[in-house]
Amino acid sequence: MPFVVPVDPAGDALNSVSYRLSVSPQWLALVLFGWCVSATTVEAAPIPVYEVAEVVFVGPRQSATDAPARDVRLAATFRHANGAPEITVEGFFDGDGRGGIEGNVFKVRFCPVAAGEWTITGVTSNAPELAGQHLGETLTATESTLHGFWMPDDESAGRRWYRRSDGTHQYVIGNTHYTFLTEHGVSGQPTGSNIAADMAGNARYFKKVRFGLQSGQYPHPTEKPWLDDDGRPSDDGGYSHRPNPRWFHQRVDVAVRSALEHDLIADLILGGPDTAESRATLKAGHNSGDATPYLRFIAARYGSFPNVWMCLCNEYDIKRPSYTQAEIASHGAALRKHLPYATPLSVHDGSKIGWSAKFDALPEWADHQIIQKKLRAIAPAAEAIDFVWRGSEGQGPRRKPTINDELSYEGQGDRHSEADTIAAHVGALLGGGYGSTGEKYGQKLGQYFWGAFDPEKHSAADNLGWLRETIDREVTFWRLSPEDGSDVFPGLNERYRVLSWPGREYLLGTDVAGRDLVADLPPGEWRITRHDVVAKATAVLATEARGRFSFDAPDSRAVLFHFRSNASNPAPPESR
Repeated sequence: MPFVVPVDPAGDALNSVSYRLSVSPQWLALVLFGWCVSATTVEAAPIPVYEVAEVVFVGPRQSATDAPARDVRLAATFRHANGAPEITVEGFFDGDGRGGIEGNVFKVRFCPVAAGEWTITGVTSNAPELAGQHLGETLTATESTLHGFWMPDDESAGRRWYRRSDGTHQYVIGNTHYTFLTEHGVSGQPTGSNIAADMAGNARYFKKVRFGLQSGQYPHPTEKPWLDDDGRPSDDGGYSHRPNPRWFHQRVDVAVRSALEHDLIADLILGGPDTAESRATLKAGHNSGDATPYLRFIAARYGSFPNVWMCLCNEYDIKRPSYTQAEIASHGAALRKHLPYATPLSVHDGSKIGWSAKFDALPEWADHQIIQKKLRAIAPAAEAIDFVWRGSEGQGPRRKPTINDELSYEGQGDRHSEADTIAAHVGALLGGGYGSTGEKYGQKLGQYFWGAFDPEKHSAADNLGWLRETIDREVTFWRLSPEDGSDVFPGLNERYRVLSWPGREYLLGTDVAGRDLVADLPPGEWRITRHDVVAKATAVLATEARGRFSFDAPDSRAVLFHFRSNASNPAPPESR
């Protein structure tokens, strides 16, 4: 048996379990929950379905002044033993494979989507050294409990909700750390946190973290995401065709792999968030305006991770440099062409109208809509989501998941209280969509920029985590859609919102106290539960209710009443 040395994303040896695959005496690596395993010879060992395998190639040596993301093409095709599916993934240059800028290491990342043997049936490259490497080699994937990729659920109510590859559903509430990859904050000082710790901390409360791939407002003093024409590290996104292997190996890879370990979505912002240099990536000013090498590199490096979502640009339309809807759609189509899996992809719309109607007339590329509306209460937060889903006048429903990714930043920066943030996210749910938050104590100040996640400061985090876990455990939310609800809940005012699965399940939410509320229940027995999200308290109001049911709403900024038919929906989602 060969000696196999596990290495961490920075390339240091670790005391960890070794994993092996059946290949010839070439380099091959396997990424398992963030650990990279490599050896000159490796023996048979299976990889779980929906994990990420990393095949290492030896190619032409690249210096810091070369542009391999633009000039060297590599792709490998993996075919299942049944003949299908067949998946082609592109490769990328990774320096020396251990965080060094120069070297001859190229990689292909692949995620098996079915148990069984997978064979590398094709390896193409414009570099003779790479073409044909690993051809005919195999890896074996085994059944796993991993959930896999995210995709819009065609069978969900209004196609508003995401499902996973294994058919399960988890509700998404996100957090924001725009520039946390630099691990630096005000006055260029280190934040004292680190990328992996931030991801682990967020995973206790949230299902998604959105962050930029570059420096932005708080750059690292020496480490940079790009290399200029002289091979020097740079923050200038105009050099996006020359990604710095050290930055992506030691920072972005760490974030994505750490998130994968916790089944946390890593929502990658390819342009932005705020500075002109960080927003210039899609302009590709130093590559004659051609952003294809950058998009191809991102698709190759991160498109095989089931936990990755992608956002082309933050506030694409209101900050400089800005992009037109046609430009964004063109970049989206180009990126989608290179993505090997159904990776969620969209762009952050910064306008007050929500999602631009101009996208409706352009070819499809985005699988969800991102909006930006800072809101403090249930009703307007619900309406913002449902308004965008309903679509522009004359177009009809857009039938895509909708996410308010700047729903409520808690803190003095936007003057949003803990209760405001909680209520807004309950509203997003009741509007048939998702929301994201952040901690902001001043203009461009706080965890929403530099990370260093601290739930004591972002005090709504525990309530939002409690809400998310309660939804996953109790509510068949993907069957629910916003409804008037007056047939079941007569006499409600504008402070109430209803999600409905007619005759089977209802979710009623409010932020105002009320007495002698009434539910005219459909036939059969019903279980009725109250969830006070501010107090993080659940109370069962009835287990066999029939007919007209009276109840009171407590004085809380965010309370949900869950009505579930015992006959048609006897068990909560967790136990089904």
